[in-house]
Amino acid sequence: MESSQGYGVEFKKIKEGRNTYYSYADPSFSISNNPINELEAEQLKSAMLVLSRFKGMPQFEWVNELLPKLDQTFMLGETQNDIMSFENNPYLKGLEFLGQLFNSINHKKAIEITYKPFDKDKFTINFFPYHLKQFNSRWFLFGRNPDYKSLTNYPLDRIMEIKEIELLYEETEINFEEYFEDVIGVTIKEGRVETIEMKVSKKLWPYIETKPLHGSQKKKHTDIEYVYMTLEVIPNFELEKLILSYGDDIEVLSPEYFRDKIRFRLIECKKHYD
Repeated sequence: MESSQGYGVEFKKIKEGRNTYYSYADPSFSISNNPINELEAEQLKSAMLVLSRFKGMPQFEWVNELLPKLDQTFMLGETQNDIMSFENNPYLKGLEFLGQLFNSINHKKAIEITYKPFDKDKFTINFFPYHLKQFNSRWFLFGRNPDYKSLTNYPLDRIMEIKEIELLYEETEINFEEYFEDVIGVTIKEGRVETIEMKVSKKLWPYIETKPLHGSQKKKHTDIEYVYMTLEVIPNFELEKLILSYGDDIEVLSPEYFRDKIRFRLIECKKHYD
């Protein structure tokens, strides 16, 4: 309690025989009124810096009110806001629903969703919300329509309205960390995990090695020009788009049907430039 890392208390020692008693040197002193020490102030500044990056997002409105209060209460002074940046699109449609959906999932409340696909008329459904997932700077809501057993996902940018309804909430036993373990992205197809064999140019490999395409990525061997690797995933749309994003630096070797899918997409793409 006497140390600067603790409360920095100044004590008055009173010795009576073999016993020593302590009291505050200043009778008006209270640890409740003692300001935080320098180390705690630096830690709080760092925490405030991270929190400040979430300002403007609808589920973090409280950050706008909290930061000035912390700054004033602990006299932290001006914090730097240019040390860290997070990937965030504040103009993405549907962000205003994040807080409401988070609370509905947390409190196990059924909701009614008004949804407008890009190429169809809008419709309204009852829904049990289970999970929110962000992928490629877009948010997706996973849950179930009471009329079906399978899971459905809806991008938040196409949701027009959400309201809670009086309907008995049906919980799920799905572990979503495991649910997404074998895929890239959010599209879960009926299928099994497959070994996707690819070769990667050596100029690209350092980027793929330090930022793996998937947790199952394994390097097999190398030759003069390429590094050969595998993924253990369920092939889906997002995997196709990810591979295509690397252009001629990645080539799918097997399975043959998936290689044909990539080949077909490249042929169709080439037609636009012929």
